[in-house]
Amino acid sequence: MTVIADIPDAPRAARRPQIGNPVLRWLRTNLFSSIPNGILTVVLLAVLAKGIFSFVQWGIANAVWLTPANDSSPCRAVRGLGACWAIIPEKYRFILFGTYPFDEQWRPALSVLLFIALYFLSTRRALWRRELVLLWIGALALISVLMWGGVLGLSFVSQDRWGGLPVTLILATLGLAFGFPLGILVALGRRSKLPAIRSLSVLYVELIRGVPLVSLLFMASVMFPLFMPAGFNIDKLLRAQVAIILFAGAYLAEVIRGGLQAVPRGQYEAADALGLSYWRKHRLIVLPQAIRHVIPPLVNTFIAFFKDTSLVLIIGIFDLLTTAKTAIIDPAWQQFSVEVYIFVAAIYFMFCFAMSRYSRSLEATSGR
Repeated sequence: MTVIADIPDAPRAARRPQIGNPVLRWLRTNLFSSIPNGILTVVLLAVLAKGIFSFVQWGIANAVWLTPANDSSPCRAVRGLGACWAIIPEKYRFILFGTYPFDEQWRPALSVLLFIALYFLSTRRALWRRELVLLWIGALALISVLMWGGVLGLSFVSQDRWGGLPVTLILATLGLAFGFPLGILVALGRRSKLPAIRSLSVLYVELIRGVPLVSLLFMASVMFPLFMPAGFNIDKLLRAQVAIILFAGAYLAEVIRGGLQAVPRGQYEAADALGLSYWRKHRLIVLPQAIRHVIPPLVNTFIAFFKDTSLVLIIGIFDLLTTAKTAIIDPAWQQFSVEVYIFVAAIYFMFCFAMSRYSRSLEATSGR
């Protein structure tokens, strides 16, 4: 006689249908699970509601949106009660483009749109081919023509007149575009078996990380020209760009080195068993896995460097934040700096949030 053992059913509590409103059940589970949690939730909601109400009252209900040309008297009439958003349409061109010639500001505006288009196309994995690199090279050449001019009937504009958002995007984009491969080479150098290469890589990383970016910018702007031959001068923006690239390369090298250490030893041995050369092994096997491991800290570093471009103020380069500070020097609008800083913060937030969201989607797809 065959005896068939009964398979235990799932616990009755697990099979019991949940009764009640799912929203109330979620609130009770997550926000009011205990008396201390309930009190903390109520206090935080009260503070949040007060903050939202005050901002809506100041920023929308009592705000001044438009005024006659360069007339700030309506804003002064509501000072302390409402925001003066009228300063944004009055000063936005100076904030975004600095002292670039007024009639030629369509050129930096088009350059910004080209940068945004390049960022968007670079997020499409289907376009990760050799043609994308050529597209970047062509677009950067076009941006250079637009910003400098001097050809195709465009008037020449020296870099001293550049400012605002285009300068921020140029410094951040080129700094990370060149700093990332530099970081990869330095990270590989730190793991090299050759003592000279390993020592030079360690010295570079420790030296650059041991000083703040401000000091590097100052040395690039003031000290570096002293070592150049007489009559030979490198543009100030280029010197700042080199300093940012070196700084980014040192920090990215440590992030990538952490990813290299996370790759299992068996992957290296398998690549060696296939007879792959050193560079093919790292390009095809090791680096893709290493970079996948460190996507969050990489993007965190990218966001930090994007915001650190504001430090170029120390050497007299007018980035987005610096043009915003300069825009409120006008005595008629000097009292309304908060609105300008909110406007600039919103621009920084849009770029940083886009990078953060893309990193999350890239991390999710890479983990499949």
